[in-house]
Amino acid sequence: MNLGFANSNPRTRRPRRPVRPPAAFTMVEIALCLAVIGFALVAIIGVLPTGLQVQRENREETIINQDAQIWLSALRDGSRGYDDLTNYVEAITNVITRYDMRGQLVSGPDVYGYTRTNCTLNGSVVTPARVLTNGHNILGVLALPKYSYVPNVFAPSGYFSNHVAAYVRALSGAASEKFPQDNPDVKDLAFTYRMVCEVTPYQNWDTNWIRFDLVNTNAPDGREEFIARSNYWAVARNQYANLHEVRLLFRWPVRPGGRIGNGRQVFRATTSGLLTNDAGWYFFTPRTYVRYQ
Repeated sequence: MNLGFANSNPRTRRPRRPVRPPAAFTMVEIALCLAVIGFALVAIIGVLPTGLQVQRENREETIINQDAQIWLSALRDGSRGYDDLTNYVEAITNVITRYDMRGQLVSGPDVYGYTRTNCTLNGSVVTPARVLTNGHNILGVLALPKYSYVPNVFAPSGYFSNHVAAYVRALSGAASEKFPQDNPDVKDLAFTYRMVCEVTPYQNWDTNWIRFDLVNTNAPDGREEFIARSNYWAVARNQYANLHEVRLLFRWPVRPGGRIGNGRQVFRATTSGLLTNDAGWYFFTPRTYVRYQ
C-alpha cells in the first residue's frame, strides 16, 4: 500500500543532478567593463569644462545685456535718480589728448582718474577733487563728448579727444554681490567689466548737400540751389546740436591686476536732447520732467 511516502529504495531512486555553482563575472570580463567605463568617464570629464565655460559665458552676456539698458537709460535721463550707481562704479578714467585742426598732436595724452575718494591727473592728486559720490558726478563724466572743439564747433582752432572708461561691478547678477555687501573678498570675486562710453554728435548726412562752392550762381536755378543748401545747412546744425549717438563698449571680465578678458560687446543708441556743460560735467537734457516739492 502506497502511503504517499517517497521511495526510499536506493535501487529504484533517481540519481541527483550535480549542483552548479552560482554564475559570476570572470576577472577578464571585469577588466573589460572597467576599461569601457574609464573611456566613458574620460569623455564626460573632457566635455564638462566646455559646458561650464559656455554656461559662464551665457551668464556674463546676459548680465551685460541687462546692464547696457540701464546705462543707456541713465545717460538719456540726465543723471536723475541714479545715486545707486555709487555702489557699483569703482573708478573712471579719462585720457585727454589735444590736436590741431590738421590732426597733429599738440599736447597729451593726460590721464584723469576719478574714484569715490579723490581725483588724479597723471597720478597726482588734483585739488579740489571731483569724486564719484553720487549719480550726478558719475554720469557727468561718462557723458563727456568724444571730441570737444576749441573754442567752439563752428570756429574751431583745435579739438580735444576724450577716452572715457568706467570700471564697474555688475549691476545685475547674484544678489550676494550687491549692496549692502561689504565683504572685500566677495567684492573682489564679483563679476566686473570695463565700459568705454563715446558720445558723438549725429552726422549721418551727405556733406555734399552743404557745399556752397558747388553752386553755380550763374545757372538759372543757381539761386534756388543756394537756398536749398542753406536750408539743409540749418537742419544739419540743428541735428548736430540736438541729436547724439551714444556708443558703449563692454569688455569683460576684469581680472586681478587690471587685465581684461576676451568678452566684448558694443551697444549703440541715438539720443535726442541738448548736451549741456555744467561746470565740466556733461548731461543730456532730460526727456522727462520732475516736479520738485
